[in-house]
Amino acid sequence: MSDATSPGPDRKAQIDAFARRHRFKWWEALPWLLAIGAFFIFEPYRALGAQIFATVLFALSLDLIMGYAGILTLGHSAFFGVGAYVCGVLSVHGMGDPLLGLLAAALGAALVGFASGAIVLRTSGLTLLMQTLVVAALLQELANKAHSITGGSDGLLGMKITPVLGVFRFDLFGTTAYVYSLAVLFIGWLVARNIVESPFGRSLTGIRENVNRMHAIGAPVDRRKLIVYTISAAMAGVAGALIAQTTSLVGLDSLGIERSGDLLIMLIIGGPGKLYGAFIGAPLYMIARDRFSEINPVYWYFWIGLFMVFIVVFARGGVLGMIERWRERGRR
Repeated sequence: MSDATSPGPDRKAQIDAFARRHRFKWWEALPWLLAIGAFFIFEPYRALGAQIFATVLFALSLDLIMGYAGILTLGHSAFFGVGAYVCGVLSVHGMGDPLLGLLAAALGAALVGFASGAIVLRTSGLTLLMQTLVVAALLQELANKAHSITGGSDGLLGMKITPVLGVFRFDLFGTTAYVYSLAVLFIGWLVARNIVESPFGRSLTGIRENVNRMHAIGAPVDRRKLIVYTISAAMAGVAGALIAQTTSLVGLDSLGIERSGDLLIMLIIGGPGKLYGAFIGAPLYMIARDRFSEINPVYWYFWIGLFMVFIVVFARGGVLGMIERWRERGRR
C-alpha cells in the first residue's frame, strides 16, 4: 500500500532540484584556498589583504540588492559608514571588543537600512537612485555636524580595539586582521549564499526580472525588497566595522559617494547577480588601484577608467559573464 503522505513525482523533483542548488561545488573552495595560500606567499601584504576581504563583503552586500533584487543605489556607503562610526564610537568609549563592535555595527546599519528603505523603496528608477544618494549625503553631513561625537572632518580619534576573543591582538603586520577579516567574510558569504539559493532569493530574481508579474502572482514584493535591503545594510555595516577595526580610522569618506562609486565599479568588473563577482571585482580593482597609483600617483584613475572600458566592451557581465560565455562556446 502506498504512503499517502509521500510526495508525488513533481514534488520530489522540486525537492531534488532545491537540494542540488544548496550542495557546495568544488570550485566554491577556490577563493578560500587562494586566500589561505596568499597568507603565506604574500606576507608583506597581509594588511592590504584584510582590507580586500572587508571590501569583498561590502561588494557582496551590494550584489544582494542590485544584482539579485534589481535595486539601484548610489548610497550604499551610508550603511558602511554607519557601521564604521558605530564601531568606532563604541571603541572610543571603552567598548572595543571586536565582536561586540561587529554586532553593534550590524544592528545600527540594519536600523538605518530599514528606516530609509521603508521610504526610498517606494520609488524606482532614477528617483530611487537619487534618493539613496540623498540618504548618504544627509548622513555624511550629520556626521560632520556631530563633531563632538564623530570628530567631524578630522575623523574619529582615539579608537582602541581589544584583542579578538581576548587573545589575538591586532599587530602592525596585519596577521590577526587578515585571519579575522577572512573569517568574518566567510560567515557573510555563507549568509549571502543561503539567501540567494533559497526560495526567498529566487523570488528576488523574479522581482528583478519582472516586478509586475511578481505582483500578479501575489508575491509580497515590497516586503521582500525591504527585508533584503535591511540584510544588505547590516552586511555593509559589518564591512565598515571591519575596516574601522583593522585600520583604527573612521572618517567622513566612509559615507561618501566616491566609496559607493568604487563599489559599483568593483561589482561591474566581477559581474553583478552572480554572488562571486564580488570576490573577483574587489581584489582586481584594489590591486589595480594600488599598482596604478604607484606608477602614476596623479593620473592613476585614467587607467582604472581604461580598464572599465575594456570590461564593458569585451567582458559584458563582468569577468564571470565572460567566463560563462566561454563555457557555453566550449559546449557547442
